[in-house]
Amino acid sequence: MPASGLTPEQRSLSARIAAHAMHSKHDSRETSQPARDAFLKRFEREVDPEGVLPAAERQRRAEHARKAYFTRLAFKSSKARRKAGDAA
Repeated sequence: MPASGLTPEQRSLSARIAAHAMHSKHDSRETSQPARDAFLKRFEREVDPEGVLPAAERQRRAEHARKAYFTRLAFKSSKARRKAGDAA
């Protein structure tokens, strides 16, 4: 057993209890807004690291960078699923 005295299953259940309790008291969109904002700012920094583009152009480019990011993830996922299917 780990130093915390809980098994992995017990730690997982404890974390789920805490998550459900938090979501019962707070709007999850509000609690996760800072993380979403930081994630989206990442793409703005990626396309305009010097901060010289007009805001509208920076946002347009950042949106394409975000779409490319998620499309790349989907592509990798598709390849992994195909590879896993070939191995079966």
